[in-house]
Amino acid sequence: MSEFIIYPAIDMRGGKCVRLIQGDYAKETVYGDSPYEMAKVFADKGAKWIHMVDLDGAKAGKRVNDNHVLEVAEKLNVNVQIGGGIRTEEDVEYYLSNGVSRVILGSSAISNPDFVKKMLAKYGSKIAIGIDAKDGYVSTEGWIETSTVKAADLGVELAAAGAEVFIFTDIATDGMLSGPNIEAVREMAKATGKDVIASGGVSSLNDLVELAAFQKEGVAGAIVGKALYTNQFDLAQALEEVVRA
Repeated sequence: MSEFIIYPAIDMRGGKCVRLIQGDYAKETVYGDSPYEMAKVFADKGAKWIHMVDLDGAKAGKRVNDNHVLEVAEKLNVNVQIGGGIRTEEDVEYYLSNGVSRVILGSSAISNPDFVKKMLAKYGSKIAIGIDAKDGYVSTEGWIETSTVKAADLGVELAAAGAEVFIFTDIATDGMLSGPNIEAVREMAKATGKDVIASGGVSSLNDLVELAAFQKEGVAGAIVGKALYTNQFDLAQALEEVVRA
């Protein structure tokens, strides 16, 4: 079994590192002027992966902060996964051919499922499916819209189409430091039978320990954002105590 992976998150807006509360663009805090410098801090602390989100891209439906993503992928010895504004095969190829390890497809899983299934068939585990849920239903377009599709149903459908990795976010917990919705993450792992990365709500080392306890069920990792930026715990400590325990 591969080790539980902690993914420090860098959300980009206007070229800066920011965090939103529950995906609300009006509730933004800026934590740094350089995504690359932030990624370097995480890499120096031992991160093997960096989770990057192009918030401008998610809203605009096209790549906006891609130059920052490629800089991290090119200059640092880390794996990068990127989501936000990826809508075409050209977008996917652009990132994967320029050193990015994994591309996240989210909104297009609802708006353009044929495209997503084509990308899964072509790239396999280099594609992660981002499922953002509100009250059990999938939210899209940077969380601005809520669909009528149940999150678990979408997961099952895309697992059958070849998805190996899911990123599951419970919007109610994102940016709230209220603890992750562990049951919902486990349910997604059970429904799909695939690796599920938890996103949203991680506030303490204990949250990570609790998530890692379900690794055998398919809970493969956790994305951590605000807790690192507000010094709830240190990334190096988390890697030592949770991943290498």
